[in-house]
Amino acid sequence: MSQVKVSIIYYSATGTNYRMAQEAVHAAEQAGAAVRMRRVRELAPEEAINRRPEWKAHLEATRDIPEATLDDIDWADVIVLSTPTRFGLVSAQMKQFLDSTGPLWAQGKLTNKVMTFMTSAQNLHGGQEMTLLSLFVVAAHWGAILVPPGYTSPAIFESGGNPYGTSTIPQPEGLNESLVRTIHHQVQRAIQVAEWILRGREATPS
Repeated sequence: MSQVKVSIIYYSATGTNYRMAQEAVHAAEQAGAAVRMRRVRELAPEEAINRRPEWKAHLEATRDIPEATLDDIDWADVIVLSTPTRFGLVSAQMKQFLDSTGPLWAQGKLTNKVMTFMTSAQNLHGGQEMTLLSLFVVAAHWGAILVPPGYTSPAIFESGGNPYGTSTIPQPEGLNESLVRTIHHQVQRAIQVAEWILRGREATPS
């Protein structure tokens, strides 16, 4: 069977979603997938970034990570998006990238992509679920196959997670073990669904 291709695309100002994306990479690699990790372009003005030393430091530390392009979407069987919440919506940076996918949508190249989502907010009720649900709408418009984690692993209960996607508050000292297990479960569940789809395609005569 063809190797599943996974694009992990994230936006992170100070590192939380970056670390979540890194764990998603580890999970995908453990599942035997081909993986790309990409960051979306920073849109905030330099003066805003410079006012927050942790934001500036993270941006400089991750400059070598390639920026996401439409090819990263076109290439992938599975798309993992990770973004902080902004007033219950995705970050402007992630929204701008998603808005740029119109040419792929017009060609029908987004249909049947497997999608799954992660997010973070400053506090436990800071809009995580609304942000994830707003991404569900994107999947619907794409005709993508949405694969949320549901309550399909004990790790989701242990991490205090929700059925829509992995979510957390900032963890500057590193992600805790239950959150890591939740991310791994979610990503590998999405890969398993993609494997079923690829197996079905390859078994169907052309």
